[in-house]
Amino acid sequence: MGLPSIIRPRKRNSNTPASEKHASTGPSTPTSRPDYQTGTDTIPPDTLRRVTKTRRIFALTASISYLISWVFLVLVLIGNTYPRAVLSDIYFFKLDLSDIIPLSVPNARLINSIAQSIGLHDFYQVGLWNFCEGYINEGITFCSKPETLYWFNPVEILMSELLAGATIALPTEIITILSILQISSQIMFGFFLTSAILTFLYIFLSPIATKSKWWSLPLSIGAFINMVLVLAASIVGTVISLVFKYAAEAQKELNIKSYVGTKMFVFMWLAAGFGIIGFAVHSGMGCCCVSRRDVTTGRRTLKPGGQGVERKEVQVR
Repeated sequence: MGLPSIIRPRKRNSNTPASEKHASTGPSTPTSRPDYQTGTDTIPPDTLRRVTKTRRIFALTASISYLISWVFLVLVLIGNTYPRAVLSDIYFFKLDLSDIIPLSVPNARLINSIAQSIGLHDFYQVGLWNFCEGYINEGITFCSKPETLYWFNPVEILMSELLAGATIALPTEIITILSILQISSQIMFGFFLTSAILTFLYIFLSPIATKSKWWSLPLSIGAFINMVLVLAASIVGTVISLVFKYAAEAQKELNIKSYVGTKMFVFMWLAAGFGIIGFAVHSGMGCCCVSRRDVTTGRRTLKPGGQGVERKEVQVR
């Protein structure tokens, strides 16, 4: 007797593949992507360059910033070292003693001529390594030998150039700040020289940051130290020049004029500015931009077609 069709068992389709049978009974698994796998498989070099392009651009920006900063630091270091057309215009400050006796004093011109005849020059200008002196009508006539940790001592220089027994009254403000001037000048010298060395090294070390974000940590620390050095040196140089200008012109009985070196100020602050840019770039690369290690270790997976990367997602079952 035939059973009704509603309770009659249906015949399984024997043509169903075994893989589909297991798939229907087991839990669903995500399908694999048609992209490059990280780890053991090889990622094409052109694909790796494409996905790390942003990081390479920032690393190149840092190198260029340090190159520009280094050029300006070199100009600061070699300024005023020799009596040449370009170098002689790069100085921290310049003392003008051509009319040290005010013209309101009787026979002022005669007294100024006598001062020159006993060894006093018209001007003295100070650089990082030495000082230069000369006359207004002749220009620079002599530059002292460059010295490590140099500092400008106006009393010693002026007294050594006057005849025996001759003397000159200097403003008391200048005498007061001589000890401070010595310490700060030597600190500035060491900071500028150290920063120039670090900046030169970072021109070639900056591209290392493209390999891994772990490299950004020591590079950022070194970039921070370099930034502090060049900033501190620029601040000290600015303060010394401005304070010396104020102290030299404070004594109204003497007609001493002082000028700050515009070119030196521009060069050292441009060097500091590009040093800040280099530090900012290295700090940013510590948390941003895909590195080569992110891709090769699987922290970032390539999107289909290798056109980009995304963070690796961890699935919890």
